[in-house]
Amino acid sequence: MKRVLIISPYFPPANTADMQRIRMSLPYFEKFGWEAEVITVDERYYDVVEDKLLLNSVPPSIKIHKIKALPKEWTSKLGLGSLALRSLWHFRKKGAHLLKQQKFDLIYFSTTEFPICILGAYWKKKFGIPYVIDMQDPWHTDYYQNKPKAERPKKYWFSYRLHKFLEPKAMKKADGLISVSATYIKTLHERYPILKTKPFKVITFGAFDIDFKIAKANSAQLPIAYALRKKINLVYIGRGGHDMKQAVHTLFSAFKEGLVSQPALFSSIHLHFIGTSYAPKSKGIPTISPIAAELGIAEQVTEYTDRIGFYESIKNLQHADGLIIIGSNQAAYTASKLYPYILAKKPLLAIVHPESSVLRIISDCNAGFLIPINQAATIAEQTLTGYLAAVTQHTPSATDWSKFEVYTASSMTKKQVALFNSVIE
Repeated sequence: MKRVLIISPYFPPANTADMQRIRMSLPYFEKFGWEAEVITVDERYYDVVEDKLLLNSVPPSIKIHKIKALPKEWTSKLGLGSLALRSLWHFRKKGAHLLKQQKFDLIYFSTTEFPICILGAYWKKKFGIPYVIDMQDPWHTDYYQNKPKAERPKKYWFSYRLHKFLEPKAMKKADGLISVSATYIKTLHERYPILKTKPFKVITFGAFDIDFKIAKANSAQLPIAYALRKKINLVYIGRGGHDMKQAVHTLFSAFKEGLVSQPALFSSIHLHFIGTSYAPKSKGIPTISPIAAELGIAEQVTEYTDRIGFYESIKNLQHADGLIIIGSNQAAYTASKLYPYILAKKPLLAIVHPESSVLRIISDCNAGFLIPINQAATIAEQTLTGYLAAVTQHTPSATDWSKFEVYTASSMTKKQVALFNSVIE
């Protein structure tokens, strides 16, 4: 049995997108010939929404090593909040201890706390163990360079320069890449030609039906986050942000057209956007409802900026009449939430970049209705009307589950392991 040491700063009970790949893979690694151990930060040092039920999905046989981090209440006074930077020294110490005491064939970084990945080169030099980096987002990116200051992330000046400095230190020595997007790999190949000689694979997140069993078993304790209306309730759960503006504008413009052409149908609809901000509770700044107000459909739209628990999200999806996914204006964007939306078996509408993997996956499996961002409102309205017909008529999901099988967590884990084997061979 080969052995992999997984580095994931966030881990259950943290409800973050970047730990989902690992959480959903852990039940299957052994099936494909790999034994996994995880180093993560103790939840006492998290600053994100937690969901204790996530622990129910982690196999009890997996060894989880929890480390300390500098408390954010201290480091924030210096303007430093990143979990990666707060825990870097502790990861270095714990990782060196395990690698010295035990035999591991591979180190696997799966996180968007990217500064942690520089430890791969250090451990490789010290212990001779190869490492793989999982690119779930871009690390160093010029995306915000030409954006107005108001649209840039907080502390952008510092983070841009830090990532530009650290990324090459990790990437030039990496032995393999996994990414949710071919675009991310293409960019890294252009920056670091040496990576073209290393194994790489595009692997999206997997569908994990175990989560629906956990949500069902605990349904009584899971609240509904949105105010039920005596209307048809359409629900989106996930982040907002400036890169979602085009998708939101496309949706709302089509909706506005529908209110004019089919007022009886469209006035019976209410759209709920939940968990749109990463800010602390009650501190989020709306990014969806202002667009609705601008287009004159504010009465049909409610935005709830506060994040909610993972299994609470599943219950909210199942409770809705229909589901909506909005995507980024970046073609490389892959919505990690896509599979729970499909598994909820509700009528689904996605407004995404025409080159996004979300569009391809939904199309392959016949899992829902699709509107490319920036599609003309009159054309988008036709698709929206067809979707609303499915919602109002309670049309069963038409998903082709045989084709969906390739997107399950087990299938995605098998692909990860194939790359692991290529690296160590």
